[in-house]
Amino acid sequence: MAKKVFYDEDARRRILGGAEILYNAVKTTMGPKGRNVVIGKSYGGPSVTHDGVTVAKGIDIEDVDDETLGFKVGAELIKQAANKMNDVAGDGTTTVTVLTYHILSEANKLIAAGHNPMLLRKGLERAAAEVTAALSEQAEDIRNDETRVAEVATISAGDDAIGRLIADVMEKIGPNGVVTVEEGRGLELESEVVEGFTVQRGFVSPYMATDTKRMEAVYDKPAIVITDKKISSAQEFVPLLEMIAQSGKKDLVLIADDVDGEALGLLVLNRLKGAFNTLAIKAPSDKDVLYDIAALVGAKVITEDTGMSFDTVGPDVVGSARKVIATKDLTTIVEGAGAKTAVDARIDQIAVEIANSTSDYTKNNLVKRQAALTGQVAVIKVGGATETEIEEKKYRVDDAVAAVKAALAEGVVPGGGVTLVNLATSYTHAGDADASVTAGEDLLIHALEQPFRILLTNSGLNADEWLPQVKAAQPGFGI
Repeated sequence: MAKKVFYDEDARRRILGGAEILYNAVKTTMGPKGRNVVIGKSYGGPSVTHDGVTVAKGIDIEDVDDETLGFKVGAELIKQAANKMNDVAGDGTTTVTVLTYHILSEANKLIAAGHNPMLLRKGLERAAAEVTAALSEQAEDIRNDETRVAEVATISAGDDAIGRLIADVMEKIGPNGVVTVEEGRGLELESEVVEGFTVQRGFVSPYMATDTKRMEAVYDKPAIVITDKKISSAQEFVPLLEMIAQSGKKDLVLIADDVDGEALGLLVLNRLKGAFNTLAIKAPSDKDVLYDIAALVGAKVITEDTGMSFDTVGPDVVGSARKVIATKDLTTIVEGAGAKTAVDARIDQIAVEIANSTSDYTKNNLVKRQAALTGQVAVIKVGGATETEIEEKKYRVDDAVAAVKAALAEGVVPGGGVTLVNLATSYTHAGDADASVTAGEDLLIHALEQPFRILLTNSGLNADEWLPQVKAAQPGFGI
C-alpha cells in the first residue's frame, strides 16, 4: 500500500486526533473514583480493567477514511509513552498518558501560533530536568515501613486486602525479591513463598509469549533442556523434541546460547499451530550459571565439552520445575525439580570458591550466584467467581506489586496529583531571552496540573475551585 505524506498543521491535526481518542478512554480510569473499561476480544470473553496501559493496548485505531488517516500514529505515540512507563515502573501509566496528551495538545497550539518547535523542546527538556530533580529530592524512603508499603499497594489496587497481602509478601522476600501473580482456585487472595531462581535473560522471540498483553510466557511443569550450544539447524534439534514429546510433555523450556534460523522458525511454527510449545531462553554469558540451573531443575547441560549431542542424549538430561515465567528481559524458575542434595552441593562449591577468591569482581559474581540458588519467590494466587473477575483483579495486583517495588526503590511523595501541582507552582523559569524556550517550560508546567484536574473531575469535584486552594496551601496538602 502506498503511503500518504502529510505536513504541518494537517499532520499535527491527524496525530492529535488519534492521541485524543486514546486519551479520552484512558483518563476515565484515573484515581480512586476512576471507571472500569470493558475491552472486547476477538476470542473469549471481554476483559474488565482499571489499568491505563491495558486500556491503551486494547485500542486499535483503523485508518477508515482519508479524514482519519494518520490517527493511528497519534494513538501509537501515547501508547509508546504508556508502555515505557509500564516497563520502567509497572504503574503510573494513566498519569503519563494524561501528561503526554496535554503536552502534544498545547504544543500544537503553540506551533500554530508561530513558536519554533525545536526551541519549545529545549524549554520542555529544561523544565523536565528541574522538575525531575526536585521530585527525587522530595521522595520519602519507605523501605523499613510496612504500613507505608501497604498504603502504596492499597492506593494502586484500590483494595485494602490486596494492599495488606502485598505488604506482608514484600516483608518476607525483601525489596529485591521476585513476585509472580497467578490464577487461584478459590474466591480469595492467597500467597506463598517458594524457592525460585531468576536469570537476567528473556525469550528469544516475542512469538513465544503466552500472554501478549503482559508480553510474558508462563509454562507450568515444563520439560527443561539446557545447552551451551547455538541452535540453528532444525534437523539437529528434532530428535530431542521427539524424545520429549514421547514422554508425554507438550511444553519445553530450552535454555541455549542462542536459537535462530531454521530452528527458531520450527519452534515458533509448532507453537502457533499448538503442536508443541517451546520457550527458548538465551543462556547467561557465565557458563557456570548453566550448571547452577541444571542442579536446580534436575537436568544435565548438553555440551560438546563432554561429547554430548541432541541425537544421542537420553531422558536423564531433561529437568523440570513447577513453573517458568519469562519476559523479554527476565526469566524466573519456580521450584525446580532438582534434588536438594545437588543444589546444596552446588552452593557449598560456590562458598569454597568465594573463600579462595582474591578478586573482588569474581567474588561479587560468586556471591550473586549463591544468592540466586538460595533465593525465594512469592506467589500470589488471585481467586474469583468468573474468569473476567480474576483477570481484572490480576491486573490490579500486578500494578500494585510494581508500584510497591518502584516505591521501595525510589521513595514516595504525596499523591492525588498534589506533588505535581506543587512542583508546577514552585518552578522558577530560567529567564531565557527566547519566548519559545519560555513557552516550552510553561508547556510542561501547565501539563503538570492536568492529573490533579482529571482526578477531581472523575471524583465529581470542580477542579477550578480546588486548584487555587491547593496551590496556596503548604506543599503536600491536598483536599
